[in-house]
Amino acid sequence: MTEQADKYRQAAQQMERLAELDEEEENMKDSIQSQLGIELKFIFTDSAVLSEHEEISKISEVYGLNATQARKELNVFPDKYVIQDHSIPDLVRKMRKARRKLKGEQRDKMLKAIDTMIDAYSDHLNKCIDSITWLTDYTIPLKKMRYNEKDLHKLYTMKSVDERREVVDSLCKYWEAELKQTNMAYGKEYSDLYKEMKTAKKEFRDSLAKVSNQSITKSKKERQHDFILKTVCENPGINAKMIHEKMPTPLFKISSPNSISQAIKKLDIVSLKGSFYKAPSMLKKNIWAYTAAFIDSDGYITLDRNMNPRVGLVATGQRGRAFMEQMHKSIGFGRMHLDQKSPQDTRLINRLNFYSQADVTELLTKCLPHFRLKKGNAKLLLELIRMKKSYKKADWYKQRCDEIFKLMKWENHKDHVGFDWLKEGIYLDDIQKYKDNCKMSVMDSLEQIGTVI
Repeated sequence: MTEQADKYRQAAQQMERLAELDEEEENMKDSIQSQLGIELKFIFTDSAVLSEHEEISKISEVYGLNATQARKELNVFPDKYVIQDHSIPDLVRKMRKARRKLKGEQRDKMLKAIDTMIDAYSDHLNKCIDSITWLTDYTIPLKKMRYNEKDLHKLYTMKSVDERREVVDSLCKYWEAELKQTNMAYGKEYSDLYKEMKTAKKEFRDSLAKVSNQSITKSKKERQHDFILKTVCENPGINAKMIHEKMPTPLFKISSPNSISQAIKKLDIVSLKGSFYKAPSMLKKNIWAYTAAFIDSDGYITLDRNMNPRVGLVATGQRGRAFMEQMHKSIGFGRMHLDQKSPQDTRLINRLNFYSQADVTELLTKCLPHFRLKKGNAKLLLELIRMKKSYKKADWYKQRCDEIFKLMKWENHKDHVGFDWLKEGIYLDDIQKYKDNCKMSVMDSLEQIGTVI
């Protein structure tokens, strides 16, 4: 038992020596920083809570550094203290258990070793807190929360401004309630403030619970891909250099604009002249459902006065062009018209049009179950194409073409208040009659003549 106690005391001495070395390193760093004139503590004191990207931008602005140099000035979270493959809390627990079997001088020495280790670990936790720059103004309430080294690392990994502000909000609620409660006699108001403090502590723990242990469960490559996907979705048109600058420090060190461009090719992200766009997941999952939804919102189904069918999808700007190219590739047919000038001379217009009867038939047949707004237009065009293909000599052909033309006008303009129907020779009382005169059933019966049913 004495041999084991000696090992624990040696571990405590190692811990104390590590603490001294860390202190020396910190003093050297402080002296170097004072020579450079960079004091992060004073830059972010009394300022709004910023994201890591905004912190880097502020350092760059104050000291005239580029983004890479400014990032190096951010504090680094201390390495985890591990002695003989044991964390400090586990080691202290075992030392206390071993102390119960000791007596006299050996027991006192073990107690001193435990106290030394606890003091060194407390200094380590304080350094962990100091490394979290955005919590500089809130260390007082933070130290009154329940946390461990793992929780502090979660706070350090929070890079977005929303995550950080949620934590600060809970700390401020606790702090305000505590200040009001100071020197207050016990009573109802005292109890209400105590409940507020308890709720604020729970909100703090909930904020930490939302942060997954990605550093443990995911490799750096997986976290890099997740970050690229999220950044492209939130910032359409962003380029590789901008993504690299927005990365948290651990990912920034293992990445470069070139490696990000290589990763883009594996992540179902559209690249257009160095700008990146994320295609909707539904585009790959069900291209016809997505195409139908796109036509419903930003497309058209119509015909010209020569009874030629026309179907098209329209999008504007660079992002629109990226989506049109991706959809053309996914659908496999159609004709692209890119970067066309708009009548209002605003953003360039990009179109994916379908002209041939075969293309229109295939597209509308596959999209028909998914239409919500333009299903009537699609059925009219499918009826027209079928008539033109096999029934041009039928005595009802011309009359039905005229009816389809008027029905198409009605479908496209039925929601337009004040549309001049008489100019197109359309009488609204005849619309239902035109609908009832659909020739699909007639063509079905004609095609079944002479066949075995």
